[in-house]
Amino acid sequence: MAESYYSVYLFFSLAFLGAQFLVRANPQLLGGKMLKIGIPIKTDFNEFVDVKLDRTNQAIQNHVSGYSIEVFFAAVSYLEGHLGLNVSYEFEAFVNKEGKIAGTYEDLLHQIPEKKYDAVVGDVTIVANRTTYVDFTMPYAESGVKMLIQVRHSHHLDMWNFLQPFSWDLWLSTIIFCVFIGFVLLVMERNANKEARMEDSPSQKQPTVLSILWLPVAHAVFPETSVAKKCSRFVLLVWLGLACLLTQSYTANLSSILTLDQLQPSYPTIQSLIRDQENVGYRHGSFIGDFLRDCLHFDESRLRNYSKMEDYCNALSKGTQKGGIAAMFDELPYFKVFLKRHGSKYMMAGPTYRNDGFGFAFPLGSNLTRYFSRAILNALQDPTIDIIEEKYFGINRDDLQDQISSETPSLTTRSFAGLFIITGSLTLLALLVSESFIWRRPVMVVKTISKKYLVSSSSKKVNPSIDGSNTNGRYAGSTNEENNHPERLPRSRSFHL
Repeated sequence: MAESYYSVYLFFSLAFLGAQFLVRANPQLLGGKMLKIGIPIKTDFNEFVDVKLDRTNQAIQNHVSGYSIEVFFAAVSYLEGHLGLNVSYEFEAFVNKEGKIAGTYEDLLHQIPEKKYDAVVGDVTIVANRTTYVDFTMPYAESGVKMLIQVRHSHHLDMWNFLQPFSWDLWLSTIIFCVFIGFVLLVMERNANKEARMEDSPSQKQPTVLSILWLPVAHAVFPETSVAKKCSRFVLLVWLGLACLLTQSYTANLSSILTLDQLQPSYPTIQSLIRDQENVGYRHGSFIGDFLRDCLHFDESRLRNYSKMEDYCNALSKGTQKGGIAAMFDELPYFKVFLKRHGSKYMMAGPTYRNDGFGFAFPLGSNLTRYFSRAILNALQDPTIDIIEEKYFGINRDDLQDQISSETPSLTTRSFAGLFIITGSLTLLALLVSESFIWRRPVMVVKTISKKYLVSSSSKKVNPSIDGSNTNGRYAGSTNEENNHPERLPRSRSFHL
């Protein structure tokens, strides 16, 4: 009898362990039934979830697409291909009898604890208060709340705009270099062809500050002005090249200053919106309405919700005074899609309020969360997610700038430092070639000094010292032949420098 009881106990224990193993090995069954996945239906931003309904307002399985849906497909593909799980599921749109969304995203997520859906897939943001009744997978897309505003196009012009293309140091460097070129040309042309020159030629006049300044300007504006020396022509050619590049750079930068719209945000801070009691908007059905009221402390009466991008544009163009809004608040992925279509008139401004991003929702304690998080992590590490993003948002979706600078940078001396160095070096070289007196006198002095000391030292080694005590007036070192022939006078020896 005891053996029979023991056999029955062992049988039920093995059966229980086997059932637990099957549930763990096939978590997608959730007790043997197919996964019923709830998906939101959208009136706009169909890049995330795009659902086509049949006549009974049921989702057509083969016509469910979008960025979030394809990420889910990639996760299921990984579970089936790498973990050997046969995931069975069906989509069900969260709609009412009219075929419109039956509530907010909060209402959609509440269908999970109410046992209507086994999971929710879509552009669902992971928010702290939602984790109290559902579990989220790891995020598959980054997000954050941002402010969108309409920009105004205005020209900040004044009487000194013509100075803005160059910085003060570049203006000063240009003036100094102009004086340097004028001085060099006057030095080189001061004695060239005096007879052939006209009386009013700049080289005939005494060099003054005015002539030094005017000469390079005259040659830059009137290149046909003649110069006599070839070296002067070379300097003039180099100077004309520098002047041409400076002129073209100045013209291009001034054109951008005078014609480029300076984008200035209408309301650059959130504090100014609250202080001026401006209306602000948010996307219908999202958590952002509660965020604006509870976290940013906007008055409830100042909040407006919209569903379509066209509603964003119309409300922002009207402004608070005409019943519209002064700023729109939404998550970064939606604004990036919006700016792809209407980016010329709007910009993101202000701080970014971070959240965990988009994720898939499952019941509390479901081991499906762990499996799908593992699949999403694998998709993020290989090019799968990047390919899906490129398909729906384009390559440069993440390259949009949050801020647009309204300043046009001025050109500095550093921008032309190499050109100044080359031009100055060539000018000095031409001056040295043309005016030999600059280097001839120092060279002659060096040669004289070197010859004096070198010849003096060599002569001391060749000639003995002269003895002045010889009474006969002859050199002590003279030979007998010289003594016997007094008519031969000793040769005079002198050193010529």
